[in-house]
Amino acid sequence: MFLHVRHRQSYFCLALAIAASACAKTRSEPVAGRDDFGDTIRIAAAPTRIVSLNPATTEILFTLGAGSRIIGRTEYDLWPDSARLIPAMGGGISINVEAVLGARPDLVLLYASAENRSAADRLRAAGINTVSLKVDHIADFRRTTELLGAILHDSARARVVIDSVQRTLDRVRSTTRGAPQPRIFWHIWDSPLITVGSGSFMSELVDIAGATNVYSDINGPSGPISLEDVARRDPDFILAGPIGAAQINGDPRWRIVRAARDKKILVVDTTLVARPAVRLGEAAVSLARLLHPGLVR
Repeated sequence: MFLHVRHRQSYFCLALAIAASACAKTRSEPVAGRDDFGDTIRIAAAPTRIVSLNPATTEILFTLGAGSRIIGRTEYDLWPDSARLIPAMGGGISINVEAVLGARPDLVLLYASAENRSAADRLRAAGINTVSLKVDHIADFRRTTELLGAILHDSARARVVIDSVQRTLDRVRSTTRGAPQPRIFWHIWDSPLITVGSGSFMSELVDIAGATNVYSDINGPSGPISLEDVARRDPDFILAGPIGAAQINGDPRWRIVRAARDKKILVVDTTLVARPAVRLGEAAVSLARLLHPGLVR
């Protein structure tokens, strides 16, 4: 994806800052606490064989310089490109515990969904350090990065990453604050029809990019809705991935929605905007450029 020169410079500066922080790694005490299942975390030595079954944690690990330690990922972990070279171990839900154990990890990172509860229990019973995290909000990205930085004994580098992402988010929010705030509907899935709720970082990105989610009254990360209700809420724009946009354009039923009828469908890069990880700032920039052309550089 082509980036504006200023945006590329920000990534160059981030790389320099991370390199500098590597020269001053923090010495860490054993990491102790609880994960999002309430399970105890106690990790002394920095792990060297990590199975990361959560795209967000995989991206964070690579940015913290630990990509070479990852020995397993999900099929959806596609960034950076080198992540594709790591063996995939399913979709990250309903984990194949035997396959994970066969890789001999010293740390497993899971998404803390109900479907993964039994897998976490079995991995812990086998003596494997297992940390389950629910990364749904921008704040979750920050605390996850802090935790992984501590586990890797490199909290300084984690802080550089967090601060860099936050600066970009703040810049986008400041730039769009005085602009008109269009009302948007975010198409996630077509059958059943699913959208983003206020419990998702994606809705937070919409706010930062200078728009309003017409389904912010859904408290969870997402929820099913009806096409008739979308028409009733009458969004100014529809956000959709390439596949979703094609479905909307090709289905005459969508003509009851004014934004679809008027071709006000904004196509998002789903590999960028659907990850609550180190590219959150870039995701906010991309959304703001769609919603406010020419305003955000």
